[in-house]
Amino acid sequence: MKQLTKAEEEIMQILWQLERANVKTIIEHLKGEKPAYNTVSTIVRILESKGFVGYEKVGKGHIYFPLLPQSEYSNQSISKLVNGYFQGSFKSMVSFFMQKNDISTSELEEIRREIEKNNQES
Repeated sequence: MKQLTKAEEEIMQILWQLERANVKTIIEHLKGEKPAYNTVSTIVRILESKGFVGYEKVGKGHIYFPLLPQSEYSNQSISKLVNGYFQGSFKSMVSFFMQKNDISTSELEEIRREIEKNNQES
């Protein structure tokens, strides 16, 4: 799966949230300084060429929608992070975040319960 740039990912986050939107609506949901219409339109077309976005022609415009579920992209991104920075070890990643971000014992226990719950459902 191709990786997204920061700008592409920001637009995908909006499309995952809204499910369907035209460029104007995407711009309205962007945080901070709003880029030009043509800039967002170009990014959406790039996302389309990468296979992340589809569209439906409505009148003179297009309505865009995600082709890839957010969960699938998240799983791929996390796997890349774990493999690229933690030698494929989820334990090393969790340990890193515990040391750098002061994860409390109660938060760690909550994570453990979530893992156990997911293992029971599988």
